[in-house]
Amino acid sequence: MRLMIPAMVATTVALMLAASPFLHRPASTGLAPVPTVPLDAGSFDFRLPGEYLEADWPVDAPKRKVTFRRRFEMMQYQVSAGDYARCVVQGACEALEGSAAASAKLPVTGVSYRDATAYAAWLSASTGENWRLPTDEEWAFAAAERLHDDALGLPRNTANPAERWLARYRAEAGAATRDAEPKPLGHFGLNSKGLADLAGNVWEWTTTCYMRATVSENGEVVDSNENCGVRVVAGRHRGYISTFVRDGRSGGCAAGLPPDNLGIRLVREQPSIIGYVRGMWARTMG
Repeated sequence: MRLMIPAMVATTVALMLAASPFLHRPASTGLAPVPTVPLDAGSFDFRLPGEYLEADWPVDAPKRKVTFRRRFEMMQYQVSAGDYARCVVQGACEALEGSAAASAKLPVTGVSYRDATAYAAWLSASTGENWRLPTDEEWAFAAAERLHDDALGLPRNTANPAERWLARYRAEAGAATRDAEPKPLGHFGLNSKGLADLAGNVWEWTTTCYMRATVSENGEVVDSNENCGVRVVAGRHRGYISTFVRDGRSGGCAAGLPPDNLGIRLVREQPSIIGYVRGMWARTMG
């Protein structure tokens, strides 16, 4: 019993530290604290990403109930051009091309999946925190009312299979004139969960791989083929972009209407006790 009490005290202290804002202060790198929004655990109906066939004809993807049992944090704003430029200066990220290296007050655009993961690795190393790209499920959960359901609701039409592709184009293009010029952070406002610019004109990389699958009549996936050389980008509608592409309009869009711009928004992992101790030890020894 005498051995258990100190252990319980140590565990309690560690848990208190894990909940403390102290853990989320950047290391002494000159980086400003990154605004994040906590997203509480919850469930929602999620339409699977990818292309789905039933009896060799394209159909809407099935829906699944997705539950997040732990809260997670997501950047309130997209990564800015100024933040990305710091990563470039330190040699951890590749420089952008042309107008993509724009005002520091604009979201960074013209970034590939590889660029996005390199930035996440640099930010993690610079702050001692664990930053990563979200999954498509996490992004959809965070988007709330700004999530666009990409189901077309069309019956399978064996007489004219092109009808489905035309309907997708019309749905993704929209009736309004598209403005592809990146806007200052916050331009598109906050959603109901407090995240800014979701489903604006900058699509955001996720870690979710492109999926092509076959489903049965009741919507069960019976066969699937995952291609991780192509990832889901989330925005006004889903896009599927090759990981090396920086501009979806250049021909790198695997399906659907190309996104206007490709950008970054990261998730911050809640630190575990072990991770916290290891991080403190590494920073002390470093």
